[in-house]
Formats: sequence, structure tokens, C-alpha cells
Amino acid sequence: MCTYMCMCMGTKTISIMDDAYNILLSRKHENESFSEVIRKLVGKKTDIMEFAGAWKDVPDKEIEGMKKRINSIRRKATVDLLKKLEKDDMHRH
Repeated sequence: MCTYMCMCMGTKTISIMDDAYNILLSRKHENESFSEVIRKLVGKKTDIMEFAGAWKDVPDKEIEGMKKRINSIRRKATVDLLKKLEKDDMHRH
């Protein structure tokens, strides 16, 4: 009795913009396929715990400044979004 199993992967053709191609090309090593580059860039799942303690040496004052800037950006983005939605709503009526 003889058993033959073939585990072949199919291929797909995709269209990407030149800038995206150049990014992939810049990350590609000589003997590496584009599929391997894509898997390397997007397939890696990172454990959030790798970042535990990453900010331990950042002074509290600097962290508070970052929080204030983030909150300011969020407020501005919310105001801008509400204005856009209001404007879009006015154009519908």
C-alpha cells in the first residue's frame, strides 16, 4: 500500500501601489519571497506583556504632559467629527 499526500499552497495575484511595493522590497532579503516578507510584517502576533514596564523610566511629569496632549488631540478630533457630521446632515436636508 502506498499513500501520497500533497500539501501545495495556491498562489494569488494582488495589485498594490508602487509605494507599498517599495516598502516590501526594502524589507525583503535576497533569498526571501514577498510572501515571507508579508508574513513577517503582518503575521507576527505580539504578546502585550512584552511591553510591561516599558515606560518605567519615563518621569511622571512627562507622562502627564503626554496624557494632556492625547486628551487635547481627542477633544479636537471629536469636535472636528461633530462639525463634519453636522455639515453632512445639513446637506442631506
